[in-house]
Amino acid sequence: MEIVSENKAFGGTQGVYTHLSHSCSCEMTFGVFLPEEAKYGSVPVLWYLSGLTCTHENAMVKAGAQAWAAEHGIALVFPDTSPRGEKVADDDAYDLGKGAGFYVNATQNPWVDHFQMWDYVAEDLPSMLQEKFPLDMSRQAITGHSMGGHGALTLAMSLPGRFRSVSAFAPICNPTGADWGKKQLSAYLGDDTDAWAKHDSSVLMLEKGFDGPVLIDQGADDQFIDLLRPETLAAAAAKRRQEFTLRMQKGYDHSYFFVSSFMEDHVAFHADALYAD
Repeated sequence: MEIVSENKAFGGTQGVYTHLSHSCSCEMTFGVFLPEEAKYGSVPVLWYLSGLTCTHENAMVKAGAQAWAAEHGIALVFPDTSPRGEKVADDDAYDLGKGAGFYVNATQNPWVDHFQMWDYVAEDLPSMLQEKFPLDMSRQAITGHSMGGHGALTLAMSLPGRFRSVSAFAPICNPTGADWGKKQLSAYLGDDTDAWAKHDSSVLMLEKGFDGPVLIDQGADDQFIDLLRPETLAAAAAKRRQEFTLRMQKGYDHSYFFVSSFMEDHVAFHADALYAD
């Protein structure tokens, strides 16, 4: 692991680091915010997964999460959204390739060599973080925005016991039923729709649910809401009788102005779960 930068922030440290990812077979960049309490012992951790076209940096500089994480003594992890580098496959479209890893393990060419973002977030990065940083990996929570909200929800439901709580800002809720999903899942996973279903939070909600609290914030004026399909996730949660809160926020769109407006609520929501015992 190499240090790119470390800056004092809200009494703690916001760092940016690079490492060679075994799963993605390339160098990856990520951010970690450590609150002041990390100087004296391990702290709980909140993962933030970003959306299409983003890197580790978007939420790190725009979401305003560090102030609230510092208040609760929680670390933040900001992974990248896809593999990077000259040898990594890409596409001219903004919603496929670099910046659009979709948090799946690709099985199709030309993506299979590097686009293993599920393993990166679920196994590769956590194993390194627990060695390099004072993180209490028995107390983890996860959130994300848009494509990252999709990733947060699917990881939380597919890895029972890993995360104590999950939230999302305007997540892609039904990728098997919308153009933000069908395109990427077919490119990365091929035509096997059973493989697609394993990465659809609405399907997973019906099949598995989540053993903990779920919070979703959705801008009612989101310009992409027809692609996000929050109603499918809400219907699945209601049918399963899952502990679940969906808040439609009047007047808000898909931007980081929306995300930052409700970040305090989300960090506090996760703090309640992380410190429950």
